[in-house]
Amino acid sequence: MRLVFAGTPAVTLPALDAIAASGHDLVAVVTRPDAPAGRGRRLVRSPAGAWADERGIEVLTPARPREPEFQARLRELAPDCVPVVAYGALVPKEALEIPKRGWINLHFSLLPAWRGAAPVQHAVLHGDTVTGASVFQLEEGMDTGPVYGTLTEEIKPIDTSGDLLERLAVSGAGLLVAVLDAIESGAARAVPQPADGVSLAPKITVDDAEVRWSEPAFAVDRRVRACTPAPGAWTTFRGDRLKLGPVRPIRYGPELQPGDLLVEKERVLVGTATDPVALGEVKAAGKKSMPALDWARGLRLDTAERFA
Repeated sequence: MRLVFAGTPAVTLPALDAIAASGHDLVAVVTRPDAPAGRGRRLVRSPAGAWADERGIEVLTPARPREPEFQARLRELAPDCVPVVAYGALVPKEALEIPKRGWINLHFSLLPAWRGAAPVQHAVLHGDTVTGASVFQLEEGMDTGPVYGTLTEEIKPIDTSGDLLERLAVSGAGLLVAVLDAIESGAARAVPQPADGVSLAPKITVDDAEVRWSEPAFAVDRRVRACTPAPGAWTTFRGDRLKLGPVRPIRYGPELQPGDLLVEKERVLVGTATDPVALGEVKAAGKKSMPALDWARGLRLDTAERFA
C-alpha cells in the first residue's frame, strides 16, 4: 500500500523501520513541528522527522492537522492508509477521511483500558501486571475506534515506563505491519471496543511525579517507576528538587516516619506510610546523577533531616 506515516518521538522508530522493511510504499512522514531544545534553544527535528530526512522521505510538519495546506498536500500524496504511532495531535474528521483506508493507530494498551496520552505510565502507576498494544481505526473520539489486533506484554515488578515502552515499541511495530498487510489483502476485520473496562490515561505532569512519602512503599515504588524516565520522579530536600531513580521497598526494615532519611553503611532509606524504601540513583539540581549513598555522604546529612 501507499502510506503516509504520522508520529513524533523516538518510540516511533521501530515502527518506521518495520514499515520501511515491509514492502509498503512509504511516501511521507507527518510529525510535530521542530521544537526548541538544549541550552541554545535551537530548533530540533523530531526523531520521526529526522529518520525521514536521513532517507530522503518528505516530511510534513503542520502546526495542526486541520490546516488546509496540510490537507491539500495529503490529498496530493493520495495515501491508501496513514499508520500512526504517538503523533501527538488530534486529527479532525476531514483529514481522517482523506486516505482510502483511514488512519490506523498503534496504541500501547489493551483497549479500552488506558485511553489517552500516557497508557504505559498509568499501567505501571496503578500496578497492572499485564498490558499490551492495540492497533485500531482512528476516529474523532479519544482512542475509541474499532480494534484490528492486539498483543499482550507482562509488566515486570521492576519495570519502569521506559523499559516497558521500549519492549512494546518493538513488538507493536510487528503488529502494526501485520495489520497493514491484512488491510491490503482484505483479511483485516476491526472489532468494536467493549463498553466495559474503559479507563483513561491523561498526560503525567511534573506535579504528578512528586513522590508522596505518606503513601505506602508499594505506591511510592510504582510512582517512581511510572515517571521514569519522563517526566522524572522528584522530591524536595533542603528547599530544592531532588530527582529520584527507581527505589526498592525494604520489607521488615527499620521503622521510619514518612520522609525521614536514614543513612546506613550500604544504603539510604526513606520512610513511607509502611515499609521504608532504599534510594537508587539521585540527581540534585545542577549535578550529575549519582548513587544515593555517594550523594548522602557528600552532604554529611544530619540525622534529623527528611524529605518534604
